[in-house]
Amino acid sequence: MKIILSGCNGQMGRAVTRCAAAGDSCEIVAGIDIAAGENAAYPVFTDPDLCDTKADVIIDFSHPSALTPLLKMAVGRGIAAVISTTGFGDGQVMEIKAAAERIPIFSSANMSLGVNLLRELSITAARVLGSGFDIEIVEKHHNQKIDAPSGTALMLADAVSSALPQPPTYIYDRRSRRGKRTKNEIGLHAVRGGTITGEHDVIFAGTDEVITLSHRAYSKEVFAAGSLRAAAFLIGKKPGLYGMADLLDS
Repeated sequence: MKIILSGCNGQMGRAVTRCAAAGDSCEIVAGIDIAAGENAAYPVFTDPDLCDTKADVIIDFSHPSALTPLLKMAVGRGIAAVISTTGFGDGQVMEIKAAAERIPIFSSANMSLGVNLLRELSITAARVLGSGFDIEIVEKHHNQKIDAPSGTALMLADAVSSALPQPPTYIYDRRSRRGKRTKNEIGLHAVRGGTITGEHDVIFAGTDEVITLSHRAYSKEVFAAGSLRAAAFLIGKKPGLYGMADLLDS
């Protein structure tokens, strides 16, 4: 499996490079990054239009601003794409869906298999506990992370919401709210500090009991390994939008 890695010089890009080099089933043949830098393992291009290297799949760990030219390249050349970047706007989500009508695209807010198992467990808990428990989601990340709450926290909130009798309201900041917590809401809280790789807790708080579902990532390699597994999953797939649920069921 030949891979073009977008965002190759970032922290996640370097983690994917390490994981790919440690195995023998895939090869990164080119990288794309706004900061070209130096990479002895493969050529790095500053613009997708400059990359003419043949590949089976693109893995993207870059920035939302890079989405449009990257999708143009993928669709134009008929290359499958794993979109691992978060923080997209509604218009960009529509771009991804439109591109998925022409090529296979794997998109997930989190590439960890463990986090996606947490998602499934949270859905089950929400179905069982229903509206009888208050639900709060707490996420923790390193002090360099830009977006808050994390894409994973929003993914978990959306998953829990899908299992509730009524769509809840998301509450991001209680400081400005003077009043008791309502039943039909999910609180999302972001912590930023140090070098925390990624922690997510889904808390179900009831009367005299609390159930907490948690995931802790101790290195970026878990996300890198997940993206490589997603890339392998896409090989031979028909055009369409795929996610971790499809991978876990395969």
